[in-house]
Amino acid sequence: MLSILQLIVDTVATILGGVLLLRFWMQAIRVRPPASVAQFTFTLSDWLVRPLRRLVPGVGGYDWASLIGAFLVVMLATSIYFLQGMDGQTVFLMALHRFLTWIIYGFISLLIVEAVFSWINPHAPLAPFVRALNDPLLRPLRRVVPLVGGLDLSLLVALILLQIAQLVLGMVFGYR
Repeated sequence: MLSILQLIVDTVATILGGVLLLRFWMQAIRVRPPASVAQFTFTLSDWLVRPLRRLVPGVGGYDWASLIGAFLVVMLATSIYFLQGMDGQTVFLMALHRFLTWIIYGFISLLIVEAVFSWINPHAPLAPFVRALNDPLLRPLRRVVPLVGGLDLSLLVALILLQIAQLVLGMVFGYR
């Protein structure tokens, strides 16, 4: 029964946490989302971000309330392990690992979506938005990775680097 509860909590937390991280990233790189994405993102996260902004104002042009909100969501979702008898320090480290993993998987997902758009429909309405979200990751790589036969392999290099970061993160936290 605890596994079913954990599945439900993890699913809701992952969606909400992903939306909060997207909200933070959109503001950090100053990308204006399409109306449908903005409505979904703000509708789903305003109930948490607005009260947090009273406690944690935006500093340096960053929406810290969204980032802290995402971490609070992962902490809450991970706190279910208290029911299994884990101590607070272990639960906190698990939450920190999950939070950083969510960030890496978020970037991986955005890169995959951009790859799909470039293959199927590069002129899709969301394609420029996704390209803008990925640009801060890909711009430095594009300076180093040359075009091969007219193909931009910087996206593949970014995916590999993110997977390496995921492996290193697992090693640091002792999960691999």
